[in-house]
Amino acid sequence: MGIITFLAFTLLVAAIAWWSTKTTDEKSSDGYFLGGRSLTGPVIAGSLLLTNLSTEQIVGMNGVSFRDGLPIMAYEVVAAIAMVFTAFVLLPKYLKSGIATIPQFLEKRYGKSTKTIVSLLFLLGYAISMLPTVLYSGALAINTMFDIPEALNMGPEAALWVTVWSIGIIGSIYAIFGGLKAVAVSDSINAVGLIVGGSLIPIFGLMKIGDGNVFTGLNRLTTALPEKFDIIGGPDSDVPFWTLFTGMIIVNFYYWGTNQAIIQRALGAKNLKEGQKGLLLAAFIKILGPFIVVLPGIIAFYIFNGDLANPDEAYPMVVKAVLPVAFIGFFAAVLFGAILSSFNSALNSSVTLFGLDFYKEYINKDASELQVVRAGKIFGIVLALFSMGIAPLLYGVEGGIFTYLQQLNGTHSVPILAIVIVGIFSKRVSAKAANIAILFSAITYLITLYVIKPDISFLHLMGILFVLTIIIMFVVSKFAPRETDYVQVYTKQVDITNWKYLKPVGYTVIAAVIGIYIYLS
Repeated sequence: MGIITFLAFTLLVAAIAWWSTKTTDEKSSDGYFLGGRSLTGPVIAGSLLLTNLSTEQIVGMNGVSFRDGLPIMAYEVVAAIAMVFTAFVLLPKYLKSGIATIPQFLEKRYGKSTKTIVSLLFLLGYAISMLPTVLYSGALAINTMFDIPEALNMGPEAALWVTVWSIGIIGSIYAIFGGLKAVAVSDSINAVGLIVGGSLIPIFGLMKIGDGNVFTGLNRLTTALPEKFDIIGGPDSDVPFWTLFTGMIIVNFYYWGTNQAIIQRALGAKNLKEGQKGLLLAAFIKILGPFIVVLPGIIAFYIFNGDLANPDEAYPMVVKAVLPVAFIGFFAAVLFGAILSSFNSALNSSVTLFGLDFYKEYINKDASELQVVRAGKIFGIVLALFSMGIAPLLYGVEGGIFTYLQQLNGTHSVPILAIVIVGIFSKRVSAKAANIAILFSAITYLITLYVIKPDISFLHLMGILFVLTIIIMFVVSKFAPRETDYVQVYTKQVDITNWKYLKPVGYTVIAAVIGIYIYLS
């Protein structure tokens, strides 16, 4: 029954996507991408949240909460503060420059070499962390929900290879050889399904624990596992409390303020007011995020008595335990769609970055559009195969898939956030200073984390490196400053008047986050 609903929903999404886009003019992508600048607040908020919610997050964060409880929700709740910062500080600067991408902003502020280094960092981040974790988390969820290892008469790790490569091949055909015009439509259908389905899991889970009553279930859960509901993480927690003031701020400010896939939604705002409304509406909803991405992991701990060999299996196991069989197929189809959309968008971004920033700039400057596209596709195939080879090796990775992803992301999140912030607030810091600081930060972070292995949280390490990276930028600029002060030009592409309720709404969001921490501690 589950397989039938899975296939039915997957085919329905494909059919709707095909029908909605069969008249699309594929030649108008430039007009579509750059001529937008018409998004309103609610559309931006929805798009921000749906781009963010995917399997590596749902499976990974619930895996951590199974083991460690509530402290992991910091990634969700501190995100609200990061969105407020972006609405107050970063977005007005971005819209003033009229940029479409973050590398574009860096090229205007520092120059072409900085843009190239940052593009390379993005590419490495996609190849080593994002693409493999999307494949791994998705395959693990599908395998557990449908008992694929038993069906194939294989062990869990061997079955993982089969599922990872199946998803990877389907996703690659979709991303590299066309079909991307349907992504937007299929994404929106799957996203609604993911939010509806994601909200049903904790509700059904609490009903199972509470003999049909959600509130009885919540009471039993909090009474039986009080230690899981203490939001203040101890020194051995995945999120020790003091990291909220070091690396946690950097992770979230990078993700919501400078990560191209996310901030692109706000860059498409029809004016600054709408962009700020969208960010602050998303921030309010983000505070409720732990209901979907943290609570099911704690429910799984209660139902299975904490006895799961691989914590990353907590979410798919709880889905299988609490959802009616007919729903399992639908939910697996929605997850499958989420896996494909995350995999496709990362792969497509990689193909674009390689084609435009590397092939056209350095390998073949006289390349025609067709040659650039062909080179991008070849690169995409190599990258997809590389990701499919790495993904199954993440099985049972120490600390769980979500922590692995966040640790690796520190390689690029620390330097990129540092050069954007310094670029906005200083006029004299030079391209040479930015480039040296990026290389120093990335190399030092990797050596410290994987070779020296100090006895501190990687989040504290990110905080320390962030400060050092900024100091290096100012020191180098003292000896090699810009020839002239950087002056930001207002391109007048959109109106940049602040939303009149920006301050009261922004401060309310921050107060709500502080209130949650005080209440749950």
